[in-house]
Amino acid sequence: MFSGCSNDSDNQSSIPLTQAEIDDLKFLREEEKLARDVYLFSYDKYEAAIFNNISQSEQKHMNSVLSLMNKYGIPDSASTEIGVFNNSDLQSLYSSLTAQSDISLIEALKVGATIEDLDINDIDVFIGHTTKSDLLNVHDNLTCGSKNHIRSYTSQLTANNVTYIPQYISAEYYNLILSESNGGCGKNN
Repeated sequence: MFSGCSNDSDNQSSIPLTQAEIDDLKFLREEEKLARDVYLFSYDKYEAAIFNNISQSEQKHMNSVLSLMNKYGIPDSASTEIGVFNNSDLQSLYSSLTAQSDISLIEALKVGATIEDLDINDIDVFIGHTTKSDLLNVHDNLTCGSKNHIRSYTSQLTANNVTYIPQYISAEYYNLILSESNGGCGKNN
């Protein structure tokens, strides 16, 4: 007998993840670590509160992804060492972003906006790879956080007469994000 969708999330958790969903979670775990580690680097250099605050948020994002990985029995893909990544593309990106951040506070703020721009773009792609409500919930929460973060970095850049040009999401999407107010993430908003 078909029971409808009322227990959809309970039923879905017994369905194994696809390889794409597994790969996306592994990548996302390290991508959130990339954000945290770059922001820790920038905070150590400039002691600007924005980097400390957002790095703490990124740690929560890492924990959310790890919780999903644990739920589905996926080994943790992230190194415990700051600045060390198992994904070679993210390792290379970390090196280039910290080098840019090392130039000046303004460049570090641009890097922050760039990371959030990339995160939003990647998570939008990952959302298309799943129908599982628990994964979609985490993806939505991470996107919400990244939108808050890109608004914060943009605000700091604007205060310094610098315009950020999005590199991964469209200018239209970026402007839409900027027109919205910060949301409380994780409250199904």
